[in-house]
Amino acid sequence: MRDACATPGLLSLEDALIKILDALPDAERYEQVSLRQSLGRVLSTNIHSAINVPSFRNSYMDGYALHSDDQDKASLTLIGTSWAGKPYTGKVARGECVRIFTGAYVPDCCDCVAMQENVQRENDYIKITPWPVHHENIRDTADDTAEGQELLAQGTLLGAAEIGLLASCAIVDVSVFQRLTVGFFSTGDELVSMGSKLELGQIYDSNRYTLHALLTEAGITAIDMGVIPDTPEDVENALLSASKHCDAIITSGGVSVGEADFITDVLGKIGRINFWKIAIKPGKPFVFGSVGNALFFGLPGNPVSVAISFQQLLLPAFKKLMGHKKEHSPLTLQATVSQTIYKQPGRTEFQRGIAENINGTLVVNSTGNQGSHVLSSMTKANCLIILEQGSGDIEKGQTVNIQLLGNSL
Repeated sequence: MRDACATPGLLSLEDALIKILDALPDAERYEQVSLRQSLGRVLSTNIHSAINVPSFRNSYMDGYALHSDDQDKASLTLIGTSWAGKPYTGKVARGECVRIFTGAYVPDCCDCVAMQENVQRENDYIKITPWPVHHENIRDTADDTAEGQELLAQGTLLGAAEIGLLASCAIVDVSVFQRLTVGFFSTGDELVSMGSKLELGQIYDSNRYTLHALLTEAGITAIDMGVIPDTPEDVENALLSASKHCDAIITSGGVSVGEADFITDVLGKIGRINFWKIAIKPGKPFVFGSVGNALFFGLPGNPVSVAISFQQLLLPAFKKLMGHKKEHSPLTLQATVSQTIYKQPGRTEFQRGIAENINGTLVVNSTGNQGSHVLSSMTKANCLIILEQGSGDIEKGQTVNIQLLGNSL
């Protein structure tokens, strides 16, 4: 049996993503921020180092700096100490050595460091077994980065490691692409905001909280516009208002074909519809278009559909708009299903799953009820099971592709 919702002419997920990305401009707006303010931002220029790191030869560990070809000596004479930050700069003659600590300057005439565990010391004399070889336990000048070397390229997302690297090269400020501003609202007379008492037929609006979290997590300035009444006039006013100060607008609900679903009609009147409906489950009634200079993404009202649509379609778009060098590509692995997974051909399906490593084999099973209204299925899952558009049921023991969610395994 074929998926009853997979009507002819639906755009595939792959084609929808291509159409979205092709319609987006490259990131252009940028600003200068301090290094401490740059976490989660994207570089708008290449950055090169103005210094060598390290800027001097230094010891890899605590020990003794010496001449490697002094191995014929019965013992060496200790003549000084090179501390981290307080270097020994005197001459070290043949038959002599210097006590040295990790990160400390290695005197120019020394070509190796004997680790302290291999040294026997009596007063100012040491014996070494085994003897170190040339260059052992020494970090060279520019061993990490060299003056003039490209540290990070335009489009790099700045995390803790990248910020640490820039700090090691004394980079104080960085040029980054500006954050996006995205407005979002829900439609539906059945929706009630938090703090209100539910009446018969009403539900709390979780989608705005989900979207706020997803946008914030992506480094986007999120503007919550609340719940908009289900009237064409209210929807039109909300879209026009958001288009004046937002780079993009997201709605949840109102994009289906019901008599109270006005989003698509209003968008066609005041903006542009690039496409509507895609062959994905959950998330079929998806609209991509624009209002004024703002992009528009119309998502279904069911909460799981919102989360899946955002991850698969909106996040790649926002990453391009924010100048990310790397295309959005969630980590995909192969796993063996531990139970039959039921599916009808017609749409690419993302089922919520639990993956675990069993004796070296990645095994996955469903979280249970896969309804697009079952938000708890997302909290139980550590992955999405990707079922191809043309596939049917997946029998126990077959292999499927999965996308990990967060730091899942």
